[in-house]
Amino acid sequence: MDCLKKTLLFLLSCTAILLSNNIVAATNVGLNYGLLGDNLPPPPQVINLYKSIGITKIRIFDPNVEVLNALRGHQDIGVTVGVKDQDLAALAASEEAVKGWFATNIEPYLTDVNITFITVGNEVIPGPLGSQVLPVVKSLTNLVESRSLQISITTVVSMANLGESYPPSSGTFTPLAREQLTPVLKFLSEKSVPILVNMYPYFPYASDPVNIHLDYATFNTEALVVQDGPLGYSNMFDAMYDAFLWAMEKEGVEDLPLVVSETGWPSAGNGDLTTPLIASTYNRNFVKHIESGKGTPKRSNCSIDGYIFATFNENLKPAGTEQHFGLFEPTDMKPVYKLF
Repeated sequence: MDCLKKTLLFLLSCTAILLSNNIVAATNVGLNYGLLGDNLPPPPQVINLYKSIGITKIRIFDPNVEVLNALRGHQDIGVTVGVKDQDLAALAASEEAVKGWFATNIEPYLTDVNITFITVGNEVIPGPLGSQVLPVVKSLTNLVESRSLQISITTVVSMANLGESYPPSSGTFTPLAREQLTPVLKFLSEKSVPILVNMYPYFPYASDPVNIHLDYATFNTEALVVQDGPLGYSNMFDAMYDAFLWAMEKEGVEDLPLVVSETGWPSAGNGDLTTPLIASTYNRNFVKHIESGKGTPKRSNCSIDGYIFATFNENLKPAGTEQHFGLFEPTDMKPVYKLF
């Protein structure tokens, strides 16, 4: 099955909706809903916020009972639910444990919450927990297939899996990623289920702002900055995305859909590199890029599915930029900046 057909199995169309609160949401753009704050609004208010700005996809990092209960009856919001990293060892060791986890954390919501994905671990590949991902993915897949449930089972990884990424065609996985991630990718390919990748141009830019141009990092130029054989790149996001595609192909995995599970730009925490203006520029242009349906130079016939990180500034995260990725202030739910 080619990429376009696979993508149509799980992607929504790219119709844009003009909304209040100065946010424009595209149906291919979702939001991450983090909970690491002591001043966050109650989940029912957050769900109402999503409804008011037209968000139709959210990602939560664990099966939080309050959030899932608040989502009851809101079938127009597709929900990605994460398995906690600390639960992986027990789940990898026992299919009965997997059944118990599902019965406790997913079963109660099947009738009135639109759970579309379950993600097994967040950025644990490559690493000490990485080998535990595939057994849990397989067990959960067997479980949902046995019940004919329309829930896709996958995992979330970071760009740290790449040993080489520049130029994009040089993209290759690290030895540990080849060992831990490649079997997962091959299994997902068999099932036509996408891999979820966290992808932040901010971090390479912040590490080398002299040699990496801000306009290239924020989709703010149409000029070609990187020429890689016949493929030309005017933004870093596309280059990162395609580097991951190249790395997968070198492992014999072609046409596997890739969902960007996190991207964004902090609005404070690192001086002039993190301002509300830069953050709004990046996120606004990211939405436009997704909305265009043009894909990337390497996969131009496939639209991109992505989630912005994050809904709120979270004050219990590590001090610095980590506390400033939010689109909204938690105390009053007002936008940190205008996207449009």
